[in-house]
Amino acid sequence: MTATAEHGESHGGMRLMYIVWVWLIVLTVAEVLLAYFQVPLTVMLLLLIGMSLIKSVLIMAYFMHLRFDRASLTWTLIPAMVICILLMCIFFPDSVRLGSIGLFD
Repeated sequence: MTATAEHGESHGGMRLMYIVWVWLIVLTVAEVLLAYFQVPLTVMLLLLIGMSLIKSVLIMAYFMHLRFDRASLTWTLIPAMVICILLMCIFFPDSVRLGSIGLFD
């Protein structure tokens, strides 16, 4: 095995990591700039969630090296992600209820 293969450069090298890093910065800047525009709340939330999902997929695929692993390893993460999303959906109504009674004021 060559030295480049041992350090993970056989899958695109540092150039690919820099490209992904630039895309992550672009998405983050777009998220921040979105706060300065007068966008309806529903549209803004959908855009923010969409961009965050794209960022998380890029991070998992390239910086956690899941893109280059077997598919079975990647498929083990999907149930955990679904459980986290379901838990957020379950507990979010409670936060709205607590906010409406003035607990967060």
